[in-house]
Amino acid sequence: MITRRAVTAGLATTLFAVSRQGGAQGSDGSERVLTAKPTLMKLRPDATAADVWTFNGSLSPVVRLKLGEELRLRLENGTSLPLSLHFHGIRGPNASDGVGGLTQEPVAAGGNHEYRFAPPDAGTFLIRPCVLGGSAEPTERGLSGLLIVEEPDPPQVDRDIALLVDDWRLEDDGSLASFEKPVEAAPAGRLGSWLSVNGASTPQRVEVPPGGRLRLRLANACNARAMRLRFDGMKAYVIAIDGQPTSTFEPLRASLPFASGTRYDLLVDLGQDAGSTGTVTALIGDGMPLVEIVTSGERRPDLPAIAPLPTNPKLPDSIRLQSATRKDVVIKGDPKARDAPWTINGLAGRAAGPPLVKVKRGTPVVLAVTNQTSFAQPLHLHGHAFRLLHPLDDGWEPYWLDTTQVPENRTVRIAFVADNPGKWLLASTVLERFDAGLWTWIEVT
Repeated sequence: MITRRAVTAGLATTLFAVSRQGGAQGSDGSERVLTAKPTLMKLRPDATAADVWTFNGSLSPVVRLKLGEELRLRLENGTSLPLSLHFHGIRGPNASDGVGGLTQEPVAAGGNHEYRFAPPDAGTFLIRPCVLGGSAEPTERGLSGLLIVEEPDPPQVDRDIALLVDDWRLEDDGSLASFEKPVEAAPAGRLGSWLSVNGASTPQRVEVPPGGRLRLRLANACNARAMRLRFDGMKAYVIAIDGQPTSTFEPLRASLPFASGTRYDLLVDLGQDAGSTGTVTALIGDGMPLVEIVTSGERRPDLPAIAPLPTNPKLPDSIRLQSATRKDVVIKGDPKARDAPWTINGLAGRAAGPPLVKVKRGTPVVLAVTNQTSFAQPLHLHGHAFRLLHPLDDGWEPYWLDTTQVPENRTVRIAFVADNPGKWLLASTVLERFDAGLWTWIEVT
């Protein structure tokens, strides 16, 4: 658990600038390189250095490009484990989905692999290791980042800031706790004792002019930790969920659920006076401030009223539920079982087995996901965006998702048009459960 001591230590540290994010950045069409390698780095300023893994020597890199630009990204593996990179939320070509053992061969230690495709959608997307049976440790050691695909005409803001939230399980001296085998890991997954934003201590400080506006891109890169976020002292408006535009709305009670793999784009308006403050707080324990926003300097001219992002024309206006291929998806779990602690429809994930569903391109699909375990189960569908259906199949929520959390002993139904050919995972975003077999796949021909 994250302790009051950890919260106090984080608050007492010097606030790191958000610009600390490193890695492959820029938008000139050239090949970007992410070199994964061991790096000694202090995660807590008052502690010894931890043996983390970084991309290009930094945590939480951000890759930015414009919509329509081709991504050329080379992964160089300087670690001791096989790697591949999944672009969480991208509806791109199956060959570049980055699932080691399903859509590509994992990149061996010392090897490299180029991902090359043009993302079809603007938005905020995670970059995470994804090797069947071997994703949790590389991610918990620090290998995660963000891919940001910018709209042709983005909203007018003073700053566009990416915030990658992660947690780390540390020993008392600040070193990383040892790693367990997937079948021996705690059923809840690896919950950290130290929370970071962009690899740095919390809270991070952001300065904007009085009356300013920010775009915050929030992403949960934790292996297993779900939380809620609260927005204090500012007006926050959601403009995109999981990378896809949504009708602009203020979060109910100024808070949002934040499961592993979830992303939000928000526009945030600050006070008109210098010295006004706003805080993004993780509702863990007594609350952990993640970001502190302070107004300073001269008041900026008034900005136009907040408006929704343009809808994504590449997503369907409607889904023909009456014509859908339907499949029940039942999650069961016996964490004490060594061979198959987690199953979907009675089986642990197998790339060599038959798909959960096999459909022709353009087929509407409805999956009824029933969680028969005593743990909430966050799931991510690769290569597609889906609607969350109302309980009676009489409509859907007014936003698109690629990740959703199924409460314990509950059923949720998702609907999507299977319009992207290939083999696509439906997988737990709790990576210890994923490594232990909590995944299946669908095939679109």
